[in-house]
Amino acid sequence: MKTRFFQILVLGLAAATAGLISLPAVAAPAAMTSCTMTYKLSGWSFVYKQYDGVGHISCSNGQRAQVGLSSKSIGFTIGKSEIEGTGVFSEVRNLNEIYGHYAALTGHAGVTKSVDAQVLTSGEISLALTGKGRGIDIGVTLGALTVSPR
Repeated sequence: MKTRFFQILVLGLAAATAGLISLPAVAAPAAMTSCTMTYKLSGWSFVYKQYDGVGHISCSNGQRAQVGLSSKSIGFTIGKSEIEGTGVFSEVRNLNEIYGHYAALTGHAGVTKSVDAQVLTSGEISLALTGKGRGIDIGVTLGALTVSPR
């Protein structure tokens, strides 16, 4: 009887050890990176605001990308301007997470010298844009900014 007990115990331990060895390794969470963007946008507004442009994204992990920007919104707005500025993204795991549509609440004003500020969000990712430029414009709008690879 003792022999049978030890056989079962040894077989059980062997099976448990084999099960532990064959368990898949748990992947470590991907390191987060911070990304910034320089951009140029130009466009017009009269109740509807449409601005298009380009940007260059640089991340702390060395990733870089040229992007196309398209902003469409609606609100109390009128004018035409060109804006150059910078944007700061919340931390991401990979540059590819940045592409997509961002909901935007914007405020802009200027006579010959324009100022633009936007707070945007796309799921868990946030983007804050600030810029200066030239033109004549004033307004507050609600809309979207699309960031796409070029």
